Amino acid sequence: MQNEKQKGCHGNMFPDSLHLKDNIPNVGKVFTVWMKKPEGSVLPVHSDRSIEINNDQWEACQLCVQFESCYKLSIAKLALESAVASQ
Repeated sequence: MQNEKQKGCHGNMFPDSLHLKDNIPNVGKVFTVWMKKPEGSVLPVHSDRSIEINNDQWEACQLCVQFESCYKLSIAKLALESAVASQ
């Protein structure tokens, strides 16, 4: 990668998977996660989980000169969050 300043969105394609909120969009630069929980439920059960992709943002990200580095960092963060969450 060239020696240029990283953008503020660098490495943030995915939302923070360690702190997903219920019934609101958990937004990353490209991907959004929904964790829908029945209203009034006190159990940690989600009736629906879904992922949305912002295709326009994905296209814009791919055109960015920092895309490869950003994508690698985003995936690395996601892998580490998954490892932490499984402990």
